[in-house]
Amino acid sequence: MSTGRLTHSQDRGATSVPLIEQTIGDLFDAMVKQQPDHEALVSVHQGQRYSYAQLHARVEQLSSALLQLGLGRGDRVGIWSHNNVEWVLMQLATAKVGLVLVNINPAYRTAELEYALNKVDCKALVTMAQFKTSNYLGMLRELAPELARCAPGQLASARLPHLRTVAWIDVAGQGANEAGTLRFSELLARGHVGDTHVAEVAASLSASDPINIQFTSGTTGFPKGATLTHRNILNNGFFIGECMKLTPADRLCIPVPLYHCFGMVLGNLACLTHGATIVYPNDGFDPLSVLQTVQAERCTALHGVPTMFIAELDHPRFAEFDLSTLRTGIMAGSPCPIEVMKRVVRDMHMVEVTIAYGMTETSPVSCQSSTDTPLDRRVSSVGTVQPHLEVKIVNPESGEVTPVGTPGELCTRGYSVMHGYWDDAPKTAEAIDTEGWMHTGDVATMDAEGYVNIVGRIKDMVIRGGENVYPREIEEFFYRHPKVQDVQVVGVPDHKYGEELCAWVIPRAGQTLSEDELRAFCQGQIAHYKVPRYIRLVSEFPMTVTGKIQKFKIREAMKDELGLQEARSA
Repeated sequence: MSTGRLTHSQDRGATSVPLIEQTIGDLFDAMVKQQPDHEALVSVHQGQRYSYAQLHARVEQLSSALLQLGLGRGDRVGIWSHNNVEWVLMQLATAKVGLVLVNINPAYRTAELEYALNKVDCKALVTMAQFKTSNYLGMLRELAPELARCAPGQLASARLPHLRTVAWIDVAGQGANEAGTLRFSELLARGHVGDTHVAEVAASLSASDPINIQFTSGTTGFPKGATLTHRNILNNGFFIGECMKLTPADRLCIPVPLYHCFGMVLGNLACLTHGATIVYPNDGFDPLSVLQTVQAERCTALHGVPTMFIAELDHPRFAEFDLSTLRTGIMAGSPCPIEVMKRVVRDMHMVEVTIAYGMTETSPVSCQSSTDTPLDRRVSSVGTVQPHLEVKIVNPESGEVTPVGTPGELCTRGYSVMHGYWDDAPKTAEAIDTEGWMHTGDVATMDAEGYVNIVGRIKDMVIRGGENVYPREIEEFFYRHPKVQDVQVVGVPDHKYGEELCAWVIPRAGQTLSEDELRAFCQGQIAHYKVPRYIRLVSEFPMTVTGKIQKFKIREAMKDELGLQEARSA
């Protein structure tokens, strides 16, 4: 963070604490030696608890088992699952022996799964058998009917030519007698603690080795595989934990998905680098189970995207739970409404909650507030640049750094920038320029003290009659209305003005709200061109599994409703 007052929107993080140059496996081994009996992991929905020593033993056994499958350093191994013990075991064991863990979104269906597995040549896949209405093994059999005719570990599929082994996570009553597959417990049993081969491979690894691939959830084109190294995500997890002032006394409730950086880096690695305790309240997000877990496990920290916090705060049983043990946590994943942030501080006792900003390609966090950032700055910004990183805000057309307070595209440089997109040099070159800056596509401002505020996505910016309008500003205004629970603002085509604003609003439970009431709320408070022409009262937004709101689907729905065509090029 800047020690003086800035005149231009560029800042560099502190370097007083050195970067970690260990692998994830080496750092985890060292933490286990420091506190073998301290609780490392609680999976509430599975009824399982592990000390650091117990977790370490399982990781060593699984590392050995993966090598027994014939997998070697650099091979890709997929994980297709919601949150559970098996997920974090795979995260640590693959890193331990230099395998590349491929995070596969549980929302993926056959075409997306086929693309992901083949894009990176996955040799093995660990999956849930099923979850709610999703039959994961059924989808795999659809892609690879050969499973039924092969021995475990010997799959040879026409559509999945590189995949050899499928293991499924044991759940009573699911996946029984699945031909050609292994139960996860059977896979684990193939390995043993003290396998010298594990130690040999671990000793050969470098912190700069790629060990994770995460597919970006772009709205156009095929997903790109952001490839991350030990150095990328281990340091990011560490400095995130530093901002939260994590210690072994902390217990972090993680309801966000592990297949996303929020869960596996801001959650798992932030804890493991500080000797804290990981707590999973459930496999998928459920606000009641989060509230129950925070109380029962006496959690001191809680993560979530804004929609998760809103669901917890507005749960009809919210007042029943004692959340007084909470101290900190992170709200991130999408722009954080100021009014929601204030309620989290006041009603959930999270007086040291922090805001984090980033993207998968930057491991993910570039900016974060700390526990001692003044509250007014925490609720109105995403904090300052993280240690050992640089951020700048540039004019998207000229590339020049903007004066403080002037919007532009946020760029990041430093250890956190990804290794690249897997097997896609052209897309990598589009994202990372020749000087090493990652271009985020986000519009931001920076003030004279280095605090960054995300205004919106470059693609989200609305140009109405020549006026640049940032939807985030209007959303923040609507959040002030006492009957508004959530709001999203998008631009829709308009023949006269080029674009007009549209607001989708979710009213608070039990409240009656009208479009006219919302328009009256705007009068005299915001400029006329910022008042949405279209207001729709809805019960929900289209969302990804990670809780990100899909604004492009709102825009498409409005275009269909209004019979509109694009009035300007994208």
